[in-house]
Amino acid sequence: MAKLKAKARKALPASDFGEPGDRKYPMPDRSHAANAKARAKQQLKKGKLTRGQYDHIVRKANRKLQDDDLDDYMSRTYGERD
Repeated sequence: MAKLKAKARKALPASDFGEPGDRKYPMPDRSHAANAKARAKQQLKKGKLTRGQYDHIVRKANRKLQDDDLDDYMSRTYGERD
């Protein structure tokens, strides 16, 4: 997972976060989405996240992971698009 620097994190749209209001659990790419799922599970076990918050983060991360898989498939199948 590439390091997400403060300037790049600030530039991310709220939609790229698992908790957009608090700008927590950034998911700009596949590796960050997978990491967000793991961190959310840790916080759920510690009692710092509700089940609803955890489920929301996991659903969002899964969508990101599936979107990236589809993008990879389309690129391999049809080549890069402009």
